[in-house]
Amino acid sequence: MATLQPVRGTHDLLPEQCRRHRAVEERCRLVAERFGYAEVATPIFEFTEVFARTLGDTSDVVTKEMYTFEDRGGEGITLRPEGTAGVARAFISNGLQQSLPLKVFYRGPMFRYERPQKGRQRQFHQVGVELLGVEAPMADVEVIALGARFLDALGLKGRVTLEINTLGDQESREAYRTALVDYLRGHMDRLSEDSKARLERNPLRVLDSKDEADREIVQDAPVFTDYLNEHSRTFFDTVLKGLDQLGIEYVHNTRLVRGLDYYSHTAFEFTTTELGAQGTVLAGGRYDGLIKTMGGPPTPGIGWAAGVERLALLVEDVEPFARPIAIVPLGEQAEARALTLADDLRRAEFTVDMGYSGNMKKRMQRANKVYARAAVILGEDELAKGEALVRDLDSGEQTPVPLGGLEAALGRFR
Repeated sequence: MATLQPVRGTHDLLPEQCRRHRAVEERCRLVAERFGYAEVATPIFEFTEVFARTLGDTSDVVTKEMYTFEDRGGEGITLRPEGTAGVARAFISNGLQQSLPLKVFYRGPMFRYERPQKGRQRQFHQVGVELLGVEAPMADVEVIALGARFLDALGLKGRVTLEINTLGDQESREAYRTALVDYLRGHMDRLSEDSKARLERNPLRVLDSKDEADREIVQDAPVFTDYLNEHSRTFFDTVLKGLDQLGIEYVHNTRLVRGLDYYSHTAFEFTTTELGAQGTVLAGGRYDGLIKTMGGPPTPGIGWAAGVERLALLVEDVEPFARPIAIVPLGEQAEARALTLADDLRRAEFTVDMGYSGNMKKRMQRANKVYARAAVILGEDELAKGEALVRDLDSGEQTPVPLGGLEAALGRFR
């Protein structure tokens, strides 16, 4: 029988990986809470329409990457490929219009069928924030600042670059789209088949093409900023001034776009050169038309999402795990006493590890294996004296301590 392996594109998170993931997620949660964002959790699967409607039926995610199936009731179900659509659906279905502005943080697994590579898996994890109900450009500044402070908290200041662009309002977008289509039609014979298909339905996505010939054509394509109306220029200038005021450095990338029509104004990405081709670690933008597209009331929104796996590869300063106190009982009476002793110490908020069998040597080997800070050795002689031996496993120093004074004596090993 073949050895069982995880499904391609998935991986087990063992204790060390879990610790790094938790460091990323918890730092994001703490920073988000400082900005006034409350945590929400949506289901990991939704009706397929939630994603088909929001991601666009011509996007690669919808056409090639979604894990979609029919459940036993005949409903089309999709494992979530991203978090924003679920938050937007929750806003509509829970009638949260009266809660605006709504500021939320989320985290959890996402699913996309794509070629696994460094920092990118078929089951992956994201953290993200969404701010709904604020039209003003200061919302964009706040959301970007939240992302910058989160990355700073991970120790990535100076290792990532904020790239930002404007997509303008609907009027500006339509003017640019017309100019872009006219330009691309002049190069139809050289465009990839995917880009030819996108040209009529979603031409801005040609700018994201990974095909080398497409990328060469795009180099000379019209630039979005040349087609902005006055309102869109003012909006973008206000965002940039806000970032300047906060000391957040950025690069204006005029080629940074979002392909779907409900996106508007600000689009941004934090990128790094430390992960090879997978350089984007956090990306977001304003999506004022999304909730209306989903059948809800017109509601402005802006947010971002970040890949936990990619960030975990970059994080160096991971919170050290709590080194346990090892309880080492020797003898039947000591085993019984050790059970209550371990419980008392855990109630006092110590991390405790207790081996269940073996002689002194084997139990001490286990203590070293779990990287215990100290060992509490409890034998028949110690029990008779009402004490235990406390051994500092870093220095080797060993001291008898009355059982009633253990909590105080172990305090220095927390």
